[in-house]
Amino acid sequence: MPSQTTRPCIVWFRDDLRLSDHPALHAASRTGAPVVCLYVLDEHSPTLKTPEARPLGGAARWWLAQSLRALQASLTGLGATLVLRKGPAAKVIADLAREIDAGTVFWNEIAQAPHLAVAGQVAKALDEIGVGRQSFAGDLLVEPRAIRNKENRGLRVFTPFWRRVQSLGNPPTPLPAPKKLSGVKDLASDRLEDWKLEPAKPDWAGGLRESWKPGEAQAQAQLKSFLKSGVAGYTGERDRPDRDGTSRLSPHLRFGEISPRQLWHAARFAAAEHPRLAGDIEKLLSELGWREFCRHLLFDVPDLAMRNLQPSFDAFPWKSDAKALRAWQRGRTGYPIVDAGMRELWHTGVMHNRVRMVVASFLVKHLLIDWRHGEQWFWDTLVDADAASNPANWQWVAGSGADAAPYFRVFNPILQGEKFDPDGVYVRHWVPELKALPDNLIHQPWTATPLELASAGVELGNNYPEPIVDHKVGRERALAAYAKVRNASTT
Repeated sequence: MPSQTTRPCIVWFRDDLRLSDHPALHAASRTGAPVVCLYVLDEHSPTLKTPEARPLGGAARWWLAQSLRALQASLTGLGATLVLRKGPAAKVIADLAREIDAGTVFWNEIAQAPHLAVAGQVAKALDEIGVGRQSFAGDLLVEPRAIRNKENRGLRVFTPFWRRVQSLGNPPTPLPAPKKLSGVKDLASDRLEDWKLEPAKPDWAGGLRESWKPGEAQAQAQLKSFLKSGVAGYTGERDRPDRDGTSRLSPHLRFGEISPRQLWHAARFAAAEHPRLAGDIEKLLSELGWREFCRHLLFDVPDLAMRNLQPSFDAFPWKSDAKALRAWQRGRTGYPIVDAGMRELWHTGVMHNRVRMVVASFLVKHLLIDWRHGEQWFWDTLVDADAASNPANWQWVAGSGADAAPYFRVFNPILQGEKFDPDGVYVRHWVPELKALPDNLIHQPWTATPLELASAGVELGNNYPEPIVDHKVGRERALAAYAKVRNASTT
């Protein structure tokens, strides 16, 4: 019988679809044994029936398909292949281990309850058949168990959390990609097309294909380009949806095409090389820190997408209004900055970070629609839909979450548009029916005179809707609802 070190090994890829800074792949490659790279589409494990383990949304499924193709191509260049199999991960991996007489299975851990549960099932199945296993940290800058309070709970306020992360020093240096791998030939693999991750009838992904190129190579190129020519001025530019001021790295991070510690070290190197960029790079890293904060929060609260982190919000008087929800989803609220954001989301699979806050506030506060409806819509339409950031950010806006926005902060969509899209560039791009309006009217077309509307070709209530709620009325109604919750929690 071959020894443990010469028997083939398996690398189980998960949300880490890259070759560089991949601890599991690095360890496997150093054994000198043949390496089988495996991706399991697991929609069947018993633990995945729990509410907090949601299947991917439509936009994320599209991204996954492209990312797997890119990974396949990269592995082929190293002399290996990517084996695709569908089913409960524990059974699939154990069956493959028996099939190739594997010595060890390697994987990177994901510090989220459903992923940890599935990994536990895999470990148990491998132990039962006498196959070795090794798992590695690779999804975070700092493991959740390293940052706890006196009650052994994660921190719920971002600033002290981020200080703690930074006080621990730099994360480990990113690992290089293997230069060569020896694979195992003639292994059965599913056809990616048979998984039907991409839409067909109808094919609504044209805007996604136009907007993105998934994969590790593009992630690295985007990081390099951003640090070279985009990060200067990031602190202010990131709030301007009318400008190209964000990193565009979030979906690459979501699928692990680039790791957080790769971003950290590249950013620190750029700051050392160009001290004038230090402030902007600190802001960029704090955004990475917010991702980290959300993931640590999810580690403690697996059902973050389903329940209010602050129980007092369980009594919030949400309104059931399917018509208003549909108008919001389709970018037909009558508020140009809101509608522009929702249409950008539908076309590209992302939305500018500033506008995400505006549209979320509008749904929750102006319309009094439960934040969970918005979170679910984002889950299905965002290519960077993240099990931690998505619900954590929605609860932040609603006021029910960790380090939440003050309840009295109700974003004024008119002022937000005028401040962050002062020339109407963003609105004109995504709401072209308003493009002929002058700058002083583009964010509040209902204040235009009939002559101004006619000359711009705008027919309110016809080719562009009237506001579905008056801002002042919506704000006052929201404050009254929040006051009820506050009063109930203090009595």
